[in-house]
Amino acid sequence: MKAHVSSILLGVRDMDRAKRFYTEGLGWKIRSDFGVSVFFESDGASPVGFYSREGLAAQVGTDQEGSGFSGLVLTYVVRSETRVDEIMTEAEKAGATILTPAGALPWGGYGGTFADPDGYIWSLGHSAQGTDQPYAE
Repeated sequence: MKAHVSSILLGVRDMDRAKRFYTEGLGWKIRSDFGVSVFFESDGASPVGFYSREGLAAQVGTDQEGSGFSGLVLTYVVRSETRVDEIMTEAEKAGATILTPAGALPWGGYGGTFADPDGYIWSLGHSAQGTDQPYAE
């Protein structure tokens, strides 16, 4: 198995709310909307999609009522501290919960984290130390 993710599916409780958060709030563009699932334009990266939380849990054979930290964090690396700040502001205006405000990180970078309306955690980051980072933008 290669170190590659073909797609990322997030189980959401309210499909319309999730679509509004990511499209109106963060500016994502829908590639395909199948009603039970939605996929976004990926700009060459692993596509991100939504599926109903209940349906996705059933599909993978688990209970949809998981609680606490799932151990999953989605990372978004950008090319400037300013862009981290801009995205954090966009996310908060769209209804995200800010978990750690943007600021200096212990390892020398700059970033912050937020949770979307379904509790998925996004970690935004920038580091001036490397040039071969997996930049999202």
